[in-house]
Amino acid sequence: MALFNSGNPSLTEKIYNKSLLDKSNTDVMTVRGSIQKFGMLLLLVFAAAGYTWKLYFAGAFPTMMTWFWVGLIGGLVCVIAISFKPSLSKYLGPAYALLEGLVLGGLSAIINDQFKAKYPNIVLQAVLLTFGVAFGMFLLYNFRIIRPTAKFKAIIFSSMAGIAIFYFVWVILGFFGVQMSFMNWGDNSLLGIGINLFVVAIASFSLIMNFEQIEVGQQMGAPKYMEWYSAFGLLVTLVWLYIEILKLLSRFSSNRN
Repeated sequence: MALFNSGNPSLTEKIYNKSLLDKSNTDVMTVRGSIQKFGMLLLLVFAAAGYTWKLYFAGAFPTMMTWFWVGLIGGLVCVIAISFKPSLSKYLGPAYALLEGLVLGGLSAIINDQFKAKYPNIVLQAVLLTFGVAFGMFLLYNFRIIRPTAKFKAIIFSSMAGIAIFYFVWVILGFFGVQMSFMNWGDNSLLGIGINLFVVAIASFSLIMNFEQIEVGQQMGAPKYMEWYSAFGLLVTLVWLYIEILKLLSRFSSNRN
């Protein structure tokens, strides 16, 4: 019987079940170990983000963009590799955190500078909101106020699939010169804000499933390296949530005088 179903492609029932076949490591994962490793990955993200942030405001824009693209492409490679071989997460998880930090630092610096007149400290507020939402979701899960039932997971999974398809179509249409103005950063149309709010909500509720998967992984007796894999998956969701919140705040800034 299935223990859980995930809407997060980096944390799935199939991968956790498959990890149980690995008898090379007798140590098992724990919730505490997963959270500790998540904290380590988060520190690496902040360190790398600080580097590209500093490059941007030091006037080294070309260098910053070089590291931005290195992070973007390298991060994608890490995600694909970890998805195929979770045991590599012990090594590629930290690499992904550093690479993703390079991307987030550059992106955040650009947005912070672009909206500094209408929305000072927009990045700081996005960071605080992200961690606030994440902590709120943890409390809702920990006190069982929101339970990840089969119906709940089905809704989140379907929504994430729909979002992925919509974003894919948007990117493809962009290659052919078809623009969707409501998808632009800073667009304050009701449609754009509505879509953004929906995506933020789905990313937030995805954290509930992340928390459950870590807990169930411990109950299943998954191998120790799955702590890195679980931490990696949680980081993927948190990064997604941060980007969507930052984009949402940029939309609200357009309504300011």
